[in-house]
This record gives sequence, structure tokens and C-alpha cells, in this order.
Amino acid sequence: MALSKPTFLTHIKTLTKPHHHHFPSPPASFISLRSLSFASPEEAAAERRRRKRRLRIEPPLSSLNRTQQQQQQPQKPQQSQIPQNPNSPKLPEHTSALSGNRLNLHNRILTLIRQNELDEASLFTRHSVYSNCRPTIFTVNSVLYGLLRQSKYSDLLSLHRFITQAGIAPNVITYNLLFQTYLDCRKPDTAMEHFRQFVNDAPINPSPTTYRVLIKGLVDNGRLSKALELKEEMGVKGFAPDPVVYSYLMNGCVRNEDLDGVFGLYDELKEKLGGFVENGVVYGALVKGYFMKGMENEAMQFYEEAVGEGSKVKMSAVAFNSLLDALNKNGKFDLALRLFDKMIEDNSPPWRLTVNLGSFNVMVDGYCAQVRFKDAIEVFRKMGEFRCSPDTLSFNNLIEQLCNNEMLGEAEEVYGEMGEKGVNPDEFTYVLLMDACFKTDRADDAAGYYRKMVESGLRPNLGVYNKLVDGLVKVGKVDDAKLFFDMMVNKLKMDVASYEFIMKALSEDGKLDEVLKVVDTMLDDDGVELNEELQEFVKGELRKEGREDDLGKLMEEKERQKAEAKAKEAEAAEAAKRSAKAAVASLLPSKLFGNKDSETESPEANRNVIEAASVNEEAQAVPGESSGENAPVDANGELVEEAVTNGVDSAGIEAKSDGANDQVTA
Repeated sequence: MALSKPTFLTHIKTLTKPHHHHFPSPPASFISLRSLSFASPEEAAAERRRRKRRLRIEPPLSSLNRTQQQQQQPQKPQQSQIPQNPNSPKLPEHTSALSGNRLNLHNRILTLIRQNELDEASLFTRHSVYSNCRPTIFTVNSVLYGLLRQSKYSDLLSLHRFITQAGIAPNVITYNLLFQTYLDCRKPDTAMEHFRQFVNDAPINPSPTTYRVLIKGLVDNGRLSKALELKEEMGVKGFAPDPVVYSYLMNGCVRNEDLDGVFGLYDELKEKLGGFVENGVVYGALVKGYFMKGMENEAMQFYEEAVGEGSKVKMSAVAFNSLLDALNKNGKFDLALRLFDKMIEDNSPPWRLTVNLGSFNVMVDGYCAQVRFKDAIEVFRKMGEFRCSPDTLSFNNLIEQLCNNEMLGEAEEVYGEMGEKGVNPDEFTYVLLMDACFKTDRADDAAGYYRKMVESGLRPNLGVYNKLVDGLVKVGKVDDAKLFFDMMVNKLKMDVASYEFIMKALSEDGKLDEVLKVVDTMLDDDGVELNEELQEFVKGELRKEGREDDLGKLMEEKERQKAEAKAKEAEAAEAAKRSAKAAVASLLPSKLFGNKDSETESPEANRNVIEAASVNEEAQAVPGESSGENAPVDANGELVEEAVTNGVDSAGIEAKSDGANDQVTA
């Protein structure tokens, strides 16, 4: 039996009552439960209709909000339709853009950088620019910084140019990396030019780090006066006095032995900071200044103020390194060792960092200055225990110290560790080893290092090449020198001196045929000229064997070949011109301009026009193809129409224009 809903609820209520209640529920309970449902379907339908009417009259708040949003949406495109200046610079992306797939791309490229796959990371970044997932400027900056660390300046500038053309707006970090690149390449003027352009045109402002990069680079490039001007500019723009900037300037004054400038900058900083310099980064340069002035007591007084018991000076790893360097270079190596031990004890990353890569580099220099090279190598290998990874500059520093002290075997061991730690040697690394091999009569090994340098994709300059061939010739390996000449002649811009050197080496070895081959190569090189002095030298060497005329014959043959090449180029250009004219003539319309100055036209142009006219007349003679309209004619009875073509001679174009003008005036 089916129960109605009120009856069913009453039944449930009865079951849930205690058992000691034996009397049934009063009928009034039916009335109290009627609010939970409707007595009949008609009543439920009436209630639904009533609620619908109420919703039509008074829509809910959510519906009102949705309607208002829909009304406001068409207004947004109206705002975006405001014409924007296409020349206005784009603002760089916010860090919130680094999310989703772009964050995954960023992490993949960071993985390639950590694996020292910079070429792959750079190529991946370029390909991603035109994909559905464009890299953010933060990803690009990571690749640029990796290239900068490994001194791949040309690749860095190429990637920067690419992302600029691709429309990725740079941020201040991008500009800082660009400035650092030019400063490292010894081009401070170019760096300052880009900085001025950045200040005038970029939609962002320089940061304190921007001025740090520029001032340090200018000091390193011997532009101390320009660096001081930038320091004054920082004050004008409202930047707070930066002790790091003052430390760079003070170190520059130390290099120039301007001790008054050192103390003057310190007093200026102290006055601006209220009488006390809390940052210890300036104390190293200050101690060096007092040592240079012969005031050892004052130097040690400031040393104790910086690192003594109860010192209020905040010392960072950079500040400690500056003090270490001051002690090492002024006969206080034992004190520097105690300070270095204290730095290691106080180092507790990530809360306090008192040791970095520069600390170990300074101590390596200190040990080498004390002729304790084994200790220097031991300290160098210990830096991995303190989360410091040596870079190419660190390896080059130690290799240079070892090579200069005739310890080539140890230097080669350190060089072998570069590959194990994922550090790529640069040109300077190979040059150090190559020079050391020549000093120890190991010319073959020196040539091997040069060959490795070329095969690894590095670009040795002309000076390195000259060192190599000079060393090989001195030990009698002229054939090897000639092989390297053939290898590098198309990769380097050889000068006259380089050609002359290899010619003299070959002539002294009796290889006159090879000398003539070098002359042949030189004649093909547009960057140099076979001067009279060099010609007389070659003729003199050939005269000894009765072959004086060989040089003249070679030069005549070379001139003939160049003339033939020019004739072929001219013939090819003329053939291309004729084919273009033929193509234009075939594409001419059925009606041509009149020609009043036909006698001034070139024969070729007249021939093309006549041929085209005859073709059009034949086409018009075909029945059924006439449009039925009278075509305009000029005074000579020729058809006139506009022709938009390229490739016809200028005389022909002018003649047709005159014909058109005659028709208009008529």
C-alpha cells in the first residue's frame, strides 16, 4: 500500500518515539507537517507559477550582477580601440607571467644551463619565441647570464639582438647584463652610449645595481673620472649613498695611487651616513690606502674596527675578501690565514655567508705569493666543501700561477679537472698552456692545445696565431706552421706581417713553390695588398734559382682570372636584365602608351615595345574579343593606356608618360 508523504512522516515519527508512549500521536501533527509539502499537484504547480512571476518582476542579485557585467563588456573594446603609439616602448612583463607552461619552459631551460648546455639553451630559447609558449624575459635573462659567466660575448649580443627584434621587452636586469658585456669587452664608451639611450628612451628607471655595474666597469677600464661623475648623478637622482659604489671608487683610487682620493671618499660616505659606516665593504680599500701611505698602525686600527671583538661593522663575504687581499699584498699573510679560518668558522649558510668563490681565489693568490703551490692547489680543491663551484676565471688564475713558476705538470692536472667539474676552458686557458709548452720545448703539445682550441669552437685572435707559428718556426717545424696557416687563413684577417713571416720561413727552408702559393692566397685576399717591398723580397728569393719571372707570371694570371670573373659577373647581370625585360614584355597589357620621344629610347626598349604592340594588334584582330568600346588614341593613332610595370628602361617609361599626358590634355 502506498503512503502519502504526510502519512509516511507521521509513521516515521511514531517509530522514533520512546516505547513507554503507548498512545498514538494526535491528529494535529498532520497540520504541523503540511508546511513540508503540498497537498496536491495543482497546489505545487500554482506555487511554481507564482515563483516564476516573482523572478520576472524581481530578478535575483546574481542575475543583476551578470547583466551589468555583460553591459560593461562592450565598453572594454572601446577603450582598447584607442590608437596607441606604435613607437612607444613596451613595458617588461611582471613575474606573474612566469606560470603554467611558461614556467615549465623556464625550468627546462634552467636545467640545460645547469648542465652547461648553453648553446642548446640559447637555441631552445630562440625556437620558443615563435612557438605557442613564448619565453618570458626572466628566462632570457637566465640564458644571457649563463653566456656572460662563460665569456661568450658574441653569443650573448646575438641573442639580445634576437629577442629585441622578436618584441620581448627587456627589464632592468637585461640592460645590466648588456652593460656588463660591453664593459668586459673593454668598450666603456659603447656601454655608456647604451646607458644614455636606456635613461632617455626606456620606460623603466635604472636601479642601484645598474650604477654598481657601470661604476665598477669604468674603474676597471681606467675611467675613474667618469665613474665619479656617475656617483654624483646617483645623488642627483635621489639614490641613497651606496657603500659598494664607494668601495669601487676607493679601489680605483688605490690603483691610481691617489691616497687623498681614498680618504676623501671615505670621509664623504661617513658624513652622508651620519658619522658611522656600518657596511664593511669599504674597509679593505681603506686599509690598503693606509698601508700604501706607510701608516701601518692606522691600517691595523681600522682592521680591528672591522673584524675585532664587539665590532658593529657588518661584514659580508665581499668585505672579508677585500680585507684578505689587503693583508696578503702587504706582508700580513699569517694574519690573513687567521682571518680566513675565522671566515670558515663563521660561515653558516643560508643564514650567514662569509665565504664565497672570491675568498678561495684570494687565498690561492696568497699561497702562490708565498711559493706554497701545493697548499694553493689544496685550498682550490677544498672550495667544493663550502658550496663554491670554481669557474673558468678561477681555473685560469691557478693555471697562470703554476705556469709562471714552471709547474706545467701541475697546471695540466688542474686543466684536466675542468672537464670533470663541467667548466669549459676559454682562449686564455689554452694560450697559457701553449706558452708554457713552448717554454719547456714541447712544441707538439703546444700545437695540440691550439688545435683543441679551434676544434672546440673558440676563436683565437691573430696574436695567438702569431705566437703559435713563431714558436713552431723557431724549433724548425715549418711544415706544421704552414699547415696552421692554411687552417686559419680563411678564419682570421691576416695582415701583411703575417703573410711576410710565413713567406720568409718557407723561403729559408727552400720551399719556393709554397711561397708562390702563399702569394697566390694573398692576391685573393682583398684585405691586404702585395706591396713593392714584399714583391722585391719574393723576386730576390726566386732569382737565386733563376725563377724571377714566376712572380710576374703569377700576378698576370691572377689579373686575368679576376678580369674573367668580372666579365662573367657582368654577363650574368646582363642576362638577368634581358630575362627581366623579356618577362616584362610578355606581361605588358593589350594597350600601350604613346611614344613621342621614341628616338631617344634605347634600341632594346623600342624592340620590346614594338613586339608587345604587334602582339596586342594580333590579339585585337581576333574576332569576338573586342570589348565594343572605343579605345583612346593619341595623335599618332596609337593606343593609350596606363601601364604599371617594372624593368622597362627609363626612356620608355618617360615616353609612355608623355603619351598619357597628351591624351589628358586632348
